Amino acid sequence: MRVGFAVPQSGPWATPENMRRVAARAEELGYRELWTFQRLLYPVGHPMGPTYRSVHDPVVTLAHLSGVTSEIGLGVAVINTYVQPVVLAKQLATLQTLSGGRLTAGLGLGWLPEEFEATGTSSERRGRRGEEFVEVLRKAWADDVVEHDGDFFRVPPSHIDPKPLPGPPPILLGGTAEVALRRAGRLADGWVSSSREDLSAIAGRIELIKRSLAESGRDAAAFRFVCRGVTQVRPAGHDGERRPLTGTFEEIRRDVDELAAAGVTDVFHDLNFDREFVATEAKDAMRRAEEALEALAP
Repeated sequence: MRVGFAVPQSGPWATPENMRRVAARAEELGYRELWTFQRLLYPVGHPMGPTYRSVHDPVVTLAHLSGVTSEIGLGVAVINTYVQPVVLAKQLATLQTLSGGRLTAGLGLGWLPEEFEATGTSSERRGRRGEEFVEVLRKAWADDVVEHDGDFFRVPPSHIDPKPLPGPPPILLGGTAEVALRRAGRLADGWVSSSREDLSAIAGRIELIKRSLAESGRDAAAFRFVCRGVTQVRPAGHDGERRPLTGTFEEIRRDVDELAAAGVTDVFHDLNFDREFVATEAKDAMRRAEEALEALAP
């Protein structure tokens, strides 16, 4: 099991200083990757909650942190495919090269109507758009002459250089519906679960993806099953039914072992999705984050 940690990205604790402190300490403690996520905007009056109210850009955040780290991986889970793929391909290729090949690029289809409206993109046929998006990314990263004429994107014959070094970053796809899981098995280098994933049922999703991999003639051993760990540290005997990755440090570490037994290859602890965490004062949040970093280190 590869264990990562999400950087402060949402709420009062998401300061540049705290981002750098978490990144440096995670690298010292042997975490495999630092992770970010995307939320482009927050519609006025929307009930989605405090995590999404104020979120830094994931790619710019990782670019900054690549300069203060040297070995730890850099992951984004996820960027939604309502952005323009050639522009994103250039950004991610540059980050891959500047970081020394440490990037993992997670993609999602998007679900918030206002974000599609704000980016001038239709939400219809999102699945097919996402498949073509992956195709354009890979062409931009590999082909000497990039050319594409599809249903959603057109690229005239062009050189899109420099290519990412030492090679293109692996692509993860998100999604929970059966069609999305099968798509990940057909097209991606890995799958990443969402913040709303029922972790008690994740083994079933992994088995479905493995069937898709087999049907496509692909090697499941080379595929990554990444779990966004919505981690919530709570005292022993806290109120309510205990969910996976919620509880004491000892309970959370046991949950990580159970996820590995279910077939998860990577888990990253994400405190940004703890409603108590993003609403607390920045200094207290950072103190709690540093305790978690130490206690949950691989």
